[in-house]
Amino acid sequence: MTYYADIGGHRFAWSSLKHLLAHATPQRTGDDLAGLAASGPVERLAAQHCLADLPLKVFLDDVLCIEGDDVTDLIFSQHDPEAFRVVSSLTVGGFRDWLLNPDVTGADIQGLAWGLTPEMVAAVSKIMRAQDLIAVSAKIEVVTKFRSTIGLKGRVSTRNQPNHPADDSRGIALSAIDGLLMGTGDAVIGVNPATDTIPDYIRICDVLETIRTQLDIPTQHCLLGHVSTAIASIAQGAAVDLVFQSVAGSTKANEGFGVTLPMLTEAHDAVRSLGRAPAGSNLMYFETGQGAALSADAHHDMDQQTMETRAYAVARQYSPLLVNTVVGFIGPEYLADGKQIIRAGLEDHFCGKLLGLPMGVDVCYTNHSYADQEDMDVLLTVLTAAGVSFVITVPGSDDIMLNYQTLSHHDANFIRNTLQRPPAPEFEAWMERNGVGTADVKLPSIDSALGQLRLPAA
Repeated sequence: MTYYADIGGHRFAWSSLKHLLAHATPQRTGDDLAGLAASGPVERLAAQHCLADLPLKVFLDDVLCIEGDDVTDLIFSQHDPEAFRVVSSLTVGGFRDWLLNPDVTGADIQGLAWGLTPEMVAAVSKIMRAQDLIAVSAKIEVVTKFRSTIGLKGRVSTRNQPNHPADDSRGIALSAIDGLLMGTGDAVIGVNPATDTIPDYIRICDVLETIRTQLDIPTQHCLLGHVSTAIASIAQGAAVDLVFQSVAGSTKANEGFGVTLPMLTEAHDAVRSLGRAPAGSNLMYFETGQGAALSADAHHDMDQQTMETRAYAVARQYSPLLVNTVVGFIGPEYLADGKQIIRAGLEDHFCGKLLGLPMGVDVCYTNHSYADQEDMDVLLTVLTAAGVSFVITVPGSDDIMLNYQTLSHHDANFIRNTLQRPPAPEFEAWMERNGVGTADVKLPSIDSALGQLRLPAA
């Protein structure tokens, strides 16, 4: 099907819905390099006008189908026609107006989640300005639970990320305690391992479990190793709270991560079998990011933001505790500068929440991007206004293992003090009991705490 729009006496045409969505996307490097972007701002505006006038039902009739793709099949299977009925008569532009209507509540939007396809959600985000994305996201409260309750309105949680370039037990513990003394880690204490062996996986889980139990912290931990390593480690009795996996919006892209949907189902069943969590807890942690499918040549001629939103269909299938986009991590080949990173972060957060996910953001950039920490200050602040579930923090903003720039523990304190966003209530109570964040902290000093912890050998 061909789509048309007339602007400035010129007629623009798009040969498919996929083509139209790509040309309606705000400018970003990845789409430019892939040859998918509009020729310039006028064509982009024309595509956005055309997209705004499309009925939402078009996305059920002219489906962005990938033959033999299990993510496409999953999107079909998830769609709830009854939930969709609320907005089924609207255009994409009308849907934007509906979302922004002050009489439409967060609960109204949440009730719609399974009636929406990722492509519908990506489409409406493309015609929204930054304040629209913030205003709608701020209405939605997606609450998940393990030992702490994440996503409550008026709060923002943090992932304490104690990475170490050699996966040294003492180094991981030192970094984790540094963050805990700054009040970070209520969403998760999560380590990106430098290795991916079963013995290291089990050992690092033991380090994190030792910290959690001996300091009596109401949080959960996660080793962000590959899902296959997690499954094998669980079989050997590893102390696994959450299973992690990076996911993307097509079968081929997920194969690039070495993962399939049946593997994710197996992992979910395995971690639940451990019985470590209270009944009804959320047990999975997923990470996504614009450009992942394109970098694997697995985007099927779709723009990177639409492909990113398709990844959320994978994530929501497993009712995760946490999902975050690593918005600037893949590099300037996909998001060139601070402006593109900020826009992408707001889009990803909006689209994830609209689809019912507990959406967090790794507010970050690589050292060769045209971005700096002031851009991250802006993105952190606007995401907090938008009701982001959690952000990621490390000592001094500089991850010494992954070699990228993200937020510091001090940044979390800034946002809590300035915008009055406390952590999860269980973690907040733990901080108060132990004087964390005050001059009367009752936790042992870092050196003393490390001496007391019975850590496994590095």
